[in-house]
Amino acid sequence: MRTTAFAAVGIAAAAAIALSGCAAGDAADDGQVTITYTNFISNDGNEENLQAIVDAFEEENPDITVEVTTLPYADYGTALQTDLAAGTVADLFDIEYANYAQYQANGVLAELPVENTDAYRQSLLEAYQTDGTQFALPSSFSAVVLYYNADLFDAAGLEYPTSDWTWADEQAAAEQLTDAAAGVWGDHQPVSFYEFYKALAQNGGDFLSEDGTEVAFNTPEGIEAAQWLVGKSGTVMPTIEQGQGTPDFDTNLFKDGKLAMLHTGIWVFGAVADVPFGWDIAVEPGNAQQASAVFSNAVGVSSGSEHPEAAAKFAEFLTSSDVMVQVRLDSGWELPPISDEAALATYLEKDKPANRQAVFDSLDGIALPPVVAEGQQEMQDIMTEELVEAQSGRKTVEEALASAEERINAVIGR
Repeated sequence: MRTTAFAAVGIAAAAAIALSGCAAGDAADDGQVTITYTNFISNDGNEENLQAIVDAFEEENPDITVEVTTLPYADYGTALQTDLAAGTVADLFDIEYANYAQYQANGVLAELPVENTDAYRQSLLEAYQTDGTQFALPSSFSAVVLYYNADLFDAAGLEYPTSDWTWADEQAAAEQLTDAAAGVWGDHQPVSFYEFYKALAQNGGDFLSEDGTEVAFNTPEGIEAAQWLVGKSGTVMPTIEQGQGTPDFDTNLFKDGKLAMLHTGIWVFGAVADVPFGWDIAVEPGNAQQASAVFSNAVGVSSGSEHPEAAAKFAEFLTSSDVMVQVRLDSGWELPPISDEAALATYLEKDKPANRQAVFDSLDGIALPPVVAEGQQEMQDIMTEELVEAQSGRKTVEEALASAEERINAVIGR
C-alpha cells in the first residue's frame, strides 16, 4: 500500500499554468507525435514490464512515440509538484486515489474520453470520476482480505469463512480458535485509521461529512466499529504488550501457525506461500454490509497536454489492454483493474491461495480511504493514536472518538 498527500498550495499554484495549455491541447493531433509519461509504478523492478507495454502500444500506433520517465516513489511527489508549478509536467502521470480529489479540484487533470468503459471494474473506474466525468483511469489495485489457517479450523471442527460471514460469525469462530495458554490466537486486525474507516463502512457509517469539511464518525455506528477493533485485543488477539502492532508481527504469527485469522492485503501472498499448513482467503466479513479496503494507482492526462488525444489513447491502453493484463499477470506486478474474468483466468488458477476469486469479489463492495484537501496525514495519525489509547485502556472508546473528532476537525478545518 502506498499513500501520500501532496501540498494543496503547490497544486493550486500549478493549476493556472497547467490550464494555460488547454487551448493547444484541445486541437486534434496530426501526424507523428511524442507524448511523455512520468511514473512511479514501475520503479524498483518493473521497468522492463512497463517498457513491454509501451512497445506494444507503439507497434499498434506507429504515429505515437511514448517517452517514459521513472522515478522512485519517495521522490515522485516532490518532482511532480515541481513540474506542475513550472509548466513542464508530462502529458501523462501517475496518481493515487488519496491525491485524486486534490488534483481534480485544482484543474490539473484533463477530462478523459474512454472508448470502452466496460473493460474496467466499475467500482475502480468510478473512484476516479467527479460528477460522472472521468479524470483518471485506474492502472492497478490491491485489496485487503481475510486469511485463515485451514488446519486450525479443521482441528476445531469449524467451517471455513465464506463471503456470507458477518462480524458475529468471525467473532464466534475467533473465540473458539483462541488458546492463549498455547499462544494460539483466533484473530488479528490492526488497530489503526485504515482498519477503522473500513470497519465504519462495514457498519453503515461515514468517516467524513458529505462535504468533507468535518468528521462524521462519532456516532453509534462509529463507536461500535471502534469497539469491534479494540475489543479483540487481549481476548482473541494479542495485546500491545505481547507485541501486537509491531512491524510484521501479525504476518509472522500467521506463518508460525499461531494465528487462525488475519486481516491484511493480498501483497502478503508471497510471504506466506510456503507455510507448512493449509490456508486460504475469503472476503472480509461486514456487519451492516460488506466493505473491503481497496488501494489503487491511476494515470491521468495533464490538462495542459498539447496531445490530449494521443495521451488518452495511451492511458487507456496502459490500463485496459490485453498486453497490459498479460504482462501484469505473468510478472506478478500488482493486479489489472479489468472486468473480464476470462482474461484473469491465469491469476485465478495459481495455487496458494486457492480462492483467489475472493480478491475480485471484494470489489463488489469497496471502502475507499476518506480524503481531505488539507491535513490528510495528520488526520490518519490522530485517528490511529486515539484508537491505540482506547486499546491500551487509557481511554474509553467514547472518549477516544470524541477526542479524535475534536482534533481532526481542528486540522481539516483550519
